[in-house]
Amino acid sequence: MKDNYESCMLCGKPLVYFTDAREMTCAVCGKKFMSNACCEDGHFVCDSCHSKKGRAVILHYCLNSDSKNPVFIMQEIMKNPMIHMHGPEHHVLVGAALITAFKNSGGQIDDFKNALEIMDLRGGSYPGGSCGLWGCCGAAVSTGMFVSIVTKATPLTTKSWGLSNLMTSRALAKIAELGGPRCCKRDSFTACMEAIDFAAENLGVQMEKPDDIICGFFEHNKECKGISCPFNPNYKGRTSSGQEAE
Repeated sequence: MKDNYESCMLCGKPLVYFTDAREMTCAVCGKKFMSNACCEDGHFVCDSCHSKKGRAVILHYCLNSDSKNPVFIMQEIMKNPMIHMHGPEHHVLVGAALITAFKNSGGQIDDFKNALEIMDLRGGSYPGGSCGLWGCCGAAVSTGMFVSIVTKATPLTTKSWGLSNLMTSRALAKIAELGGPRCCKRDSFTACMEAIDFAAENLGVQMEKPDDIICGFFEHNKECKGISCPFNPNYKGRTSSGQEAE
């Protein structure tokens, strides 16, 4: 298997998406799944096999991090070759980084390890490709999972239920404003930045927030929006000081 490819993990060829789900056999575990994508040569890798090693990397890093900056945590984890350019591991990454920075910034979490394991379970069950197929990006949902976990929300709670859904909606709106095609790095950065503000406003915890984010992965994304992406080094809206233009 090839690590950190933006496309097929087996051969590196582009993925082909189709609107009707089809039964496919995972080339790694041999199990059958309904899927909306495979590569040009017909290879299919299920979400679990795609993200298993990356999710283990995420949990290990977060358990040992003392950073209060969730974006920094994500960027460091993204450097690991087990975190692919795109993939469902990002649905765990965003929430795990936020839980870690939230705890390190003074947020109350009774059992940190358990919180990360819950994040892994929930985020790991959210399907890849949902941004386009369901109209709800997993990076945004991951921020809602973060709020749900730290506020102990359930379907029967009141305020925490509302906060969790509001967090997802705010992150999703920001992601939608930038438009497609999907980029797991751009969407993760966007959702995380919105969650930092949300936590300060609604949870009373101020995590560290970077003044600017420079993506180091754009060259691996064939569909990169280039200078239209606010995290691209050559973003057309960035001033000479590194800040976004008004």
